[in-house]
Parts: sequence; C-alpha cells; structure tokens
Amino acid sequence: MATKKIEIVVPPRPAHFVGDGFRVHNFISSSYRLDMERMDPFILMDYNSKFYFPPSETPKGVGVHPHRGFETVTIAYQGKVAHHDSSGGGGIIGEGDVQWMTAASGVLHKEYHEENFSKKGGDFQMVQLWVNLPAKDKMSKPKYQGIKNQDINKYQLAENSGEIEVIAGEYKGIKGSASTFTPLHLQNALLKEGGSADFSFPESYNTALLVLEGNVSVNGEPVSTDHFVLFENQGTEFNIQTEKGAKVLILSGEPIGESIAAQGPFVMNTREEIKQAINDFNQGKFGYLE
Repeated sequence: MATKKIEIVVPPRPAHFVGDGFRVHNFISSSYRLDMERMDPFILMDYNSKFYFPPSETPKGVGVHPHRGFETVTIAYQGKVAHHDSSGGGGIIGEGDVQWMTAASGVLHKEYHEENFSKKGGDFQMVQLWVNLPAKDKMSKPKYQGIKNQDINKYQLAENSGEIEVIAGEYKGIKGSASTFTPLHLQNALLKEGGSADFSFPESYNTALLVLEGNVSVNGEPVSTDHFVLFENQGTEFNIQTEKGAKVLILSGEPIGESIAAQGPFVMNTREEIKQAINDFNQGKFGYLE
C-alpha cells in the first residue's frame, strides 16, 4: 500500500471568540488550501485549544442562531458544553462526549458552558466541525445525536499503547457510534508514551488530523501540539507515533462533489437556496427557541 503523504502542516491561526464562550482557531474556512471545496465534506473546523475560563455565574457561550443545510459536530475534550435546539434536541456533553446536530432543513440552536462548569471555571477545550449534507438531504428532518464517551466504540492498540475512539466510520473492524449521511471517518487517537497507530483511508477521501495534546511524528515528520495536518489525495496509509503520549483527532471523508453556496449559518447548493433560507428564517419557519 502506498503512503499517504503530508500536503501541508498548518499552525494555529490567531484565536478569536465565537460568542463569549468559545475561543477558537479556525482551520477550515475560505482560506487557500483549506477551503470548503478542498476539505469537502468538512466545511468548517473551529478549535478551542486549551483555555482557562474563570468562574462565572452567567454561562458563557453563543446565543440563539439558525443553521440550515449541514451538521454541527461538537467534541468536548475538557469542560462541559450544553446545547438546546428548536427541534427538541439538547443535552450536556463532558470530557470525551460528542454532540452531533443535523440542522438539515433548519433549526435554531444555542450552545454554552454547562452551568456547574461555568460557576467553578476551569480549562476548556473542544472542537466543532461542520459537516456538509448532499443536496438530497439538505431539507431532511433535523435530528440530534448526544453520544457519551462510554458509548463510543473503541479499538485497543497493541501492547497497551493506547486506543482509538471511533466516533464515526470504522477502524480495523470497529464501527463508529454516530450515524452519517455520507461515508466519513472521525476518530480520536489516544496514544500513551511510545504509542503508535496506523491508519488507512481511500486516496480519494479528504483526510486530515489535528494534534490536540502532545507532539507526534506523522510518517516520521514531527508535528507539534495544536497543528493541523492535511494529506495529499494520493496513497492510503499513514502512521502516527509519539514519544511522551498524545491525543490526535483524525478526519477523513468522501467528497460530496456538489456545488457549495455558503452565507453565514447557511450552506446550500445555490444562491437561490441561500435566499430562501434567509426568507424562511425571517418568517419564523425554523421554529422557536428562547
């Protein structure tokens, strides 16, 4: 099998706040080489690197806002995140848990620090991905998957060197816990000291990883904490190793290959559909949420 080579290693861009509760580095956006088309089906990644929030009686976060045409996937690594949306979805996720919200035809939602975490304060670390939907599913019914870490299927690496949490897709026969509309893989590699893991994805899939903790070598090339790695669309295999232990998020997905029209919280296929989304939102068709 041919090695999947690194195309680019991206350092964290300057952080900015989303609302007042998420201090993020953006990795997937309209920027060169990491735009929506290049990363399809992953159309946004905001990474809240480890950041201390002091105690607050009022939970910080993002107020009510709409989405249509895609899914939001929030992975909590430290701290706790609460979610509510106008389709009835909602819950609290803590360390290692996942919220997978399918906005599809349209929802209002809000996300913020969980109340007790907010009052105590502490380190906060999370990733939010936006995953595109194919045209045939963009106007499907919204849904919500709240996945506790204990319910995420895991693969134990050899010699007790760590484990792979399979959020979506598959790793060496272990199926992911989340349901998806298109073929994609989303996994956490939790490597102990001296740990190593091999990965294999089709060369046509857009594949990347984010180093969350520790330092690693990817196919022998050193990559530091909080750096993002994009792979070439050639070859299928790559290896991650660490000397002192590491946590790495791996994502790989089959491109949907359809036109993308995006404006703020709406991601559709045409400008006309964006205009319709705005009109529907203004007319209150996304439901109600306080």
